[in-house]
Amino acid sequence: MFNEEMRFESPIRWAMVGGGRGSEIGHAHRAGAQRDGLFQLVAGAFDIDPQRCRDFGTRLGLAPERCYADYASMFSQEAKRADGIQAVSIATPNATHYAISKAALDAGLHVICEKPVTFTADEARDLQRRAQAAKKVFGVMYGYAGFPMLHQAREMIRRGDLGAIRVINMQFAHGFHSEAIEKHSSGAQWRMNPAVSGPSFVLGDLGTHTWFLAGMLTGCEVERLCCMRQSFVQSRAPLEDNAHVMLQFKNGAVGTLWASAINAGSMHQQKIRVVGEKASIEWWDEHPNQLRYEVQGQPAQLLDRGMGYLYNEVPGIATNRIGGGHAEGFFESWANLYHRFGLAMAAADHDDQATLEALWYPDIAAGVEGVRMLECCVESADNGARWVNF
Repeated sequence: MFNEEMRFESPIRWAMVGGGRGSEIGHAHRAGAQRDGLFQLVAGAFDIDPQRCRDFGTRLGLAPERCYADYASMFSQEAKRADGIQAVSIATPNATHYAISKAALDAGLHVICEKPVTFTADEARDLQRRAQAAKKVFGVMYGYAGFPMLHQAREMIRRGDLGAIRVINMQFAHGFHSEAIEKHSSGAQWRMNPAVSGPSFVLGDLGTHTWFLAGMLTGCEVERLCCMRQSFVQSRAPLEDNAHVMLQFKNGAVGTLWASAINAGSMHQQKIRVVGEKASIEWWDEHPNQLRYEVQGQPAQLLDRGMGYLYNEVPGIATNRIGGGHAEGFFESWANLYHRFGLAMAAADHDDQATLEALWYPDIAAGVEGVRMLECCVESADNGARWVNF
């Protein structure tokens, strides 16, 4: 059985679509994937301009002939090589995710895709079926989910430290788009274009992150939701730059989600607070190495990553790269996720079902749920904020 300490005989031969020059997300993918030596970047279709793609890829150390003008050429040509790619990461605008992912699975590749994985839940389910039929891993890059203290929170909830869950409050509300920066920012322009971004802006770009964390931590299933959304910068309509969602869960718990890009003065404000009958926990991505733990009738505690009092027998918590007290951050979270993706890919290639069943990572099922959430929120908001069954 594969395990967390396993060293691969050779790294997974890996490629990227998108994520080229100037892409912060592309840099995060490469930093995370190659941190532990489980992946080796050998090819890429980084840019729609062939020369820019070649210039960028060769600066990364790739052979010029493995810097491709488009993903279809890359999949076709790499399939002819004895040392062709085995996996691909997709770091392109939302509108392209479905077609590229479908082509990658049809080419027999493992896939790691940015979220939201598709425009519609039907498309996401189609990718789920294709991945299962091909016996390939499909990872979804919920990049914050690799932080160890989130796994500590998850384990505390699983062990009953909070008691029955009553309230889940989620938010991801920054202020960097409080003005119309899309006038001069290409990255903002496509995110605010329905033809490229899909039916949502901040719910898809931000809200899906903390939505995923809520399910990851608590396991609570949504029964129905109610959403209202606004375009405070009017030129962004019909896409929202602010949204509030009310949630009812099947176990009787309730919750809220605030997603915003116009929270003026705020850096990130991605927080999740889970309230149980005995205690509450809260995590904030700007201080990711701490988990606030509040037991009724006792002083509030800050739990720190890397400490012996944590549930360190759990792999996601023990993923402590630089020791307690040092500032471990975003790239480490991505590296932790890519480590899991790599283990899952190796297990799938060896038909190691026991490891696949035991190994946690954000998979295509999580991607499906994220797209379903967006569809329900849009349906609710566009019909007078009525309640919609999930």
